[in-house]
Amino acid sequence: MRLPGVAADAGIIVYMLRLRHLTVLILVGTLLVGCVTAPPSSPENLCDIFREKDGWYKAARKSEKKWGVPIQIQMAIMRQESSFHARAKPPRKKLFGLIPTVRPSSAYGYAQVKDGTWDWYRQKSGNRIASRANFADAIDFVGWYGEQSHRMVGISKWDARNLYLAYHEGHGGYRKGSYQRKKWLLKVASKVERRASQYGQQLRGCRDSLEAGWDLWPFW
Repeated sequence: MRLPGVAADAGIIVYMLRLRHLTVLILVGTLLVGCVTAPPSSPENLCDIFREKDGWYKAARKSEKKWGVPIQIQMAIMRQESSFHARAKPPRKKLFGLIPTVRPSSAYGYAQVKDGTWDWYRQKSGNRIASRANFADAIDFVGWYGEQSHRMVGISKWDARNLYLAYHEGHGGYRKGSYQRKKWLLKVASKVERRASQYGQQLRGCRDSLEAGWDLWPFW
C-alpha cells in the first residue's frame, strides 16, 4: 500500500539534491574563472609586468636559458599575439559584417597556438601536460618555437622581426616567403622588433633587482 505524501516528499528531496548539485557546479565554475590570471596593468613596461605577475620572470628566464631566445623577444611576441590574455582566441568571422560565425583558426591562449602546433610542441618538448592558458607553458613554447626557427630555417635567436614572421607564417611559409606579399604583416613584425628592443632596454634596468636573492637557490 502506498502511503499518501511519500511520492511528493521523495520528489521534493530529488529536486533539492539536484538544486544543490547545480549550485555546486556554478560555484566551481566561478572559482575556475576567477583563477585565470588577468593581463598585466602596464603591458608596455616589461619591468612592471614582472613585478606585478609573480612567477612570470622566473618562467621567462627558465625558457631563455633552455632555448636561447632572449626574454624580451619572447615577451614581445606574446604581447603581440594575445596582449597577455590567458584564454585569447581569434575574433569570429562575421556574416554580412554583422552576424558572428566561426573562428578563423584554433589558435588559443597566451601564445595563440593552433591545436596541431601545440600537439607538436607537447610531443617534441616532452611537456605533455602543457596548457596554452598557463603562462609558464606558453612562454616555454615561444622559446621552443624560436629554437625550431633557428634550427630549421636559420633565423638568429636575436632576430625578433624574422622570428615573428616565422612564428606567424610557419616554417614552410617562411621558407616560401609568404610574408613578402603581406604588407600588414611586415608592419606587425617591425612593431614586434621595436617592442622587443624597448623591452630589452627596460629589462637591463631592472634585471638585477629581479635576480636579487636567486644566487642562493641551486636550481635556477
